Amino acid sequence: MRTFLNLCIERSRTTLSILALLLIAGLYARSDISIEASPDVQVPVLQVLIINPGISPDDAERLLLKPVELELRTIDGVDELNAAAKESLASFMIRFDSAINIDLAMNDVRAAIDRAREKLPESIEEPIINEISADKFPTMVVGLSSTALDERELFTIAQTMRLDIEMISDVLSADLRGSREEVVEVMIDRDKLENFNITPFELIQAVNANNQLIPAGEIDTGAGRFGVKVPGLIESYFDVINLPIKSTPAGVVVLSDIAEITRRFKDADGYSLINGDPAISIEVKKRSGTNQLEVAAQIREVVDSYRGVYADSLTIQSILDQTPQTEQMVNELQGNIVTAVCLVMIIVVGALGFRSGLLVGAGIPVSLLMGTIWIYLLGYSFNFMVMFGMLLALGMLIDGSIVITEYADRRMADGASSRQAYISAARRMFLPVLASTATTLAAFLPMMLWPGTVGDFMAYLPTTVFAVLTSSLIYALVFAPVLGSMFGRSNFTKKDIEHFRVLESSDPVELKGVTGLYARLLARLVRFPVLVTLLSIVLIMAIYSAYGKYNKGVEFFTTSEAVYGQAAVRARGNLSALEVLEVVRGVERRIAETPGVLTVYTSTYQPGKGSGRNESPDRIATVLIQLVDHNDRELNSAETFELIRQRTADISGVHVEAGVIEQGPPVGKPIKIELSAVDRELLIAQTARLSHLIQSEVADLRDMDDSRPLPSIEWQIDVDRRLAAQLGANVLEVGTVVQLLTNGVEIGDYRPSDAEEEVEIRARFAAAERRMQQLNELRVYTPNGSVPLSTIATVSPRNATGTIERFNGRQVMFINADTVEGVLADNKAKEIMALVERYDWPGELSITFRGANEEQEESAQFLQVAMILAMFLMAVLLISQFNSFYQAGLIMTAVVMSTAGVMGGLLITGDVFSVILTGVGVVALAGIVVNNNIVLIDTFNVLRRENPAMSLSDVIVRTGAQRLRPVFLTTATTILGLLPIATNWSIDVVSRALDHGGTVASYWVPLASAIVWGLAFSTLLTLIVTPCMLLLPQGLKRNLRWAKQQLLMSSKRLFKKV
Repeated sequence: MRTFLNLCIERSRTTLSILALLLIAGLYARSDISIEASPDVQVPVLQVLIINPGISPDDAERLLLKPVELELRTIDGVDELNAAAKESLASFMIRFDSAINIDLAMNDVRAAIDRAREKLPESIEEPIINEISADKFPTMVVGLSSTALDERELFTIAQTMRLDIEMISDVLSADLRGSREEVVEVMIDRDKLENFNITPFELIQAVNANNQLIPAGEIDTGAGRFGVKVPGLIESYFDVINLPIKSTPAGVVVLSDIAEITRRFKDADGYSLINGDPAISIEVKKRSGTNQLEVAAQIREVVDSYRGVYADSLTIQSILDQTPQTEQMVNELQGNIVTAVCLVMIIVVGALGFRSGLLVGAGIPVSLLMGTIWIYLLGYSFNFMVMFGMLLALGMLIDGSIVITEYADRRMADGASSRQAYISAARRMFLPVLASTATTLAAFLPMMLWPGTVGDFMAYLPTTVFAVLTSSLIYALVFAPVLGSMFGRSNFTKKDIEHFRVLESSDPVELKGVTGLYARLLARLVRFPVLVTLLSIVLIMAIYSAYGKYNKGVEFFTTSEAVYGQAAVRARGNLSALEVLEVVRGVERRIAETPGVLTVYTSTYQPGKGSGRNESPDRIATVLIQLVDHNDRELNSAETFELIRQRTADISGVHVEAGVIEQGPPVGKPIKIELSAVDRELLIAQTARLSHLIQSEVADLRDMDDSRPLPSIEWQIDVDRRLAAQLGANVLEVGTVVQLLTNGVEIGDYRPSDAEEEVEIRARFAAAERRMQQLNELRVYTPNGSVPLSTIATVSPRNATGTIERFNGRQVMFINADTVEGVLADNKAKEIMALVERYDWPGELSITFRGANEEQEESAQFLQVAMILAMFLMAVLLISQFNSFYQAGLIMTAVVMSTAGVMGGLLITGDVFSVILTGVGVVALAGIVVNNNIVLIDTFNVLRRENPAMSLSDVIVRTGAQRLRPVFLTTATTILGLLPIATNWSIDVVSRALDHGGTVASYWVPLASAIVWGLAFSTLLTLIVTPCMLLLPQGLKRNLRWAKQQLLMSSKRLFKKV
């Protein structure tokens, strides 16, 4: 090390050039890195959709779900397989292990679908495979509305804009909402169909036969090769109306002879509203890992180009754009980092002097920029997790520089040159600095291995700390000595020199000020090492005991101030799309009138058609809500959404769930119970039973729902196959006639010149002939003439099946619930678990707790393992350095002290223990608090070795006095850097803004306060207990000798009496 340092100092210009290069690279990385509000967690989830028009949920499960499930379950790396069978559709949500490459997973899924294809009905459409983004909130929503344009013109513009936005390389998807697909509707005149003796089956065959792509090939004449073309596809509306259907003696019957043909939009099944106004909306989502600000700018550029063209006829709104909030969050956190730097510099300069303080402070921008290089090379975005990681590391990154600079100052005060002093300091403090940094990194290393979605979300924090602290180690051991040798402090006052002399070679109790006071206190306490140790143990045990009795509970993730939220609107009944719209308008109006609400964006859908997986099927709308900045409203976000609940509570037949968008890892409602069984009727009955038990016996729950099918009626047509065969009919022909009465039969498609996508040609009876009471009057066409449907089939009502959900191969249903404000979900989950255990359940029924409870348990288990692994790694490092089990164990006692400090802080503030943030703070503290003990004990060993004639108590007092200043500085810088956020304040000196309870500060309060409380408490005990425990073996031996002497004297007196 000495040779390397000599080389670096001798080649100081080269060393400074390398430093300058690193700074330039860091600035470039910071300017080019992707910027996002929150970590873009890449959850490898694929969605498969298999559409089979008209198929029932029961048949979809049997014919579509099960064959495909068998193939999908053979794919390696599948973590969860969710499947759902609905009317006309089977869908699969395949979640892979987070380590799986999504492109390879996509290939595996395609191959599995291809293998299953031969087992599926021929009537299915081409399976659709999509990548699903973990972020449910769109990057931006573009709304288009107009009073001057008709619906077709507006739809065409929206479709064109959507395609232009999708052409942006960083855009994952751009989906239209509130638009209707086009269709060529063939309204069949039933009388004319019978007059021409045309059956529906013949109609479909005729259309298909005249709408075929025919590869006619080429012909070789010997003189050349010529292509042969047989145009067979429908290319225009004119081709549709002139399709030949049947030849009769009177001529050819074309499609327009038996039907009224119109090109129109399909019946609306949902609407899109922006602040109450109907609109066609484009929901845009960016790709993972892309720059949110740049993507938003590119989208705005496309939108602005349309504004210029349609300025007079079209209203275009860009809403829910997160860019302003992202910029504000980034700038605010950067301002907080600058604030922390200023606070740290004040302490450092005040303690070490201007030149030494500046030398130490220079390590902050150097380490942060070097850390940014690592973050950039890892492909991470610059988000609030990365920035808080930098803020967390900021107070620790100068610890090594402080230790080396403080020691170098003492050497220069003894007369050494700056070069000799810094080489000596780097050499003397190399192992302590390396060990303290390594133990800190050892605490963060296990967190980098955190599995699952939560681990992917939190990985940014330890990775950032790791990158910054590694950079700070390089600065402290290489660049700081080089800079110190060139610009180090060389002039000391007589007072400083005398102070250093006393610390080095005299009795520190003679010193004045804080150091002398501490030395005198320590000199008294080391006389009673056993007593001090016992008192500290009693204090720590008392804190643990008090916390176990009076703690406020546990939560998975903290609830912080937010700008965005959403409301789910639920209503039961067989509502039409217009009825749903009318209901939702009333809800939306009350939400928009709520103080603090800025923008309301609503998407409606029919009951059972728009609800997500594991959710209640009675959801009819989702309302995304943007609030004004929290400084411009009287209520915080939680209070605002609680007010929305109150304002919508009295709407008859409607239930509104309102809350902020989750800021942490997505888990949905905090209480989620999964019930699974083979027997569907049993599953429905037991879900209803458990739901009733929870509602009647568990208080303080709200927004409770379950995924049982809604009570509704469907009509079942049972065909007598034998009788139908005798009359020349079959099930297919019966089904075709019934479809003509309901949604119609797709008889073909074509691509008009003015449309981007194919347009369906759908045939059905005229509106007057599509009434429910006409079902029994339908006539089935046979070679022997038409017969009434009632002759060969029975029409009967039955309960609708609804959606059939399967999870990992078993039918499942879910019960979801939230808790009222101020009640912890963890407590209610335990109460429900106890409720379940009190009752008997069928043996084939399985009940599992999912959602936040499952994630919380997994995270708590991991953090426990991470804590054990971190302590083991630290113990190995410490034993390797000190070659002493006792001293390594003594250093590790700081971890116990810091945890007690965290618990004491939670008791004082009355806060809840956040499994993720407080848990991470406890693990991080394990690596931070041992640093002071490392430096203390290393100095103790050196002084003891250099001064063999000194008593052990004198060595300990001198050790404490010498290390008081660096211990105080390293602790104060870490605490000051986090103190504003720990107290829920955001102090931005760059923007000159002071904010309490804002989005940035409120998010990190549990983690920051855990570190502040734990570090402050453990440092105070470290300065007192650690020196006393160094004397503990000697004190115990002395006490044992005294006890033996007393026992021996008592024995002698006893024998004398005898």
